[in-house]
Amino acid sequence: MSIVKDMSLAEYGRMKIAWVRDFMPALGAIRERMEREKPFAGMKITMSIHMEAKTAYLATCLQAAGAEVHATGCNPLSTQDDVAAGLASLGVETYAVHGVSAEAYKKLLVAALSCHPDLIIDDGGDLVDLLTGEYKHLADRLIGGGEETTTGIHRLKARAKAGLLPFPMMNVNDAKCKHYYDNKYGTGQSVWDAIMHTTNLLVAGKTVVVAGYGWCGRGVAMRAKGMGANVIVTEIDPIKALEASMEGMRVMPMDQAAPLGDLFITVTGCRDVITARHFAVMKNNAFLANAGHFNVEVNGEELARMAVRVFPRRQEIMGYELPDGRVLNLLAEGRLVNLASGNGHPAEIMDMSFSIQALALEYMKQHGRSLPPDVYEIPASIDDAVSAYKLRGIGMEIDKLTPEQEAYLAGWEV
Repeated sequence: MSIVKDMSLAEYGRMKIAWVRDFMPALGAIRERMEREKPFAGMKITMSIHMEAKTAYLATCLQAAGAEVHATGCNPLSTQDDVAAGLASLGVETYAVHGVSAEAYKKLLVAALSCHPDLIIDDGGDLVDLLTGEYKHLADRLIGGGEETTTGIHRLKARAKAGLLPFPMMNVNDAKCKHYYDNKYGTGQSVWDAIMHTTNLLVAGKTVVVAGYGWCGRGVAMRAKGMGANVIVTEIDPIKALEASMEGMRVMPMDQAAPLGDLFITVTGCRDVITARHFAVMKNNAFLANAGHFNVEVNGEELARMAVRVFPRRQEIMGYELPDGRVLNLLAEGRLVNLASGNGHPAEIMDMSFSIQALALEYMKQHGRSLPPDVYEIPASIDDAVSAYKLRGIGMEIDKLTPEQEAYLAGWEV
């Protein structure tokens, strides 16, 4: 039975789900096929992704494909209670409540897994963590699943390397139709949408420090630069650092950037990127935000220990007054700012990511029982299919090679 905050919110939640459906044509086309073919008939699917409208629409698509779907969030602050209620009212078993404690959040995850799923969709690795630990008995029917995020893939590959991954998982994050668009353009827009809505302050003219220049960091830095910010990038990878430099960003270590920044955004997937020694030299009223999956990139515990006063400043902004009178502003408790303080990626972006998820689950259903436990890349055929669905969905066509051109490219003569 579903666990949501308030079922009276369901009508508005259904409205939000219906809204995004109209802007997700690729997933809609996949849904039409799967609704006819019912590839997941008789199967149970548990999904742990940020509980918002695009995720809910994916859940209804899997339901239409014949699955019994059990859905939960992957971050307590990203759950939208109206969407959770709306999804539950559509017949999907939903276990998600905004702002719950870590203990209550774990109970919601376990509730979603209690169906003994055949397939899973994970976002950050929490389901896999439970299914390989104290709740491994709930994986007795599990074929495998897909992982949505960079952080989750890091954790999966570490498990696989240590021989601690007992089932196969698809690397959805690194599919071209996912990270090229979701990580770069989706994160780039949604992070700034959340920060600007939460602070109601100007971006132009500010010094923005972006920690990490992977696909997500590229998007965040690109949008900051486009809005007139002075962008500094911190990196550990010399190749990415050079790329940032050639894109017109200043590159330096965080120790040098800390006194310069007006707004800091971490996008690394690592811990302790910004710590006490950085807080000690930051400007008064500097802003700290995290766009990585877990709230460990900005060390909030060290910041709280340094503060003489902690007080709310606006919704999702907590002020930390330091002994010298400076105040540092932490957004969304250091959690994923674009979802904890915003609505997540645009529907058109998640159309591709969730299309990859749906087809990856279908692939796992077909092949998973014969795959040894490991992390598997998305086949090129799935990427190609999703890009074709997307192009048709937005009314766009591209050129095709003629037989003569194919022969020319396959040969060596001019």
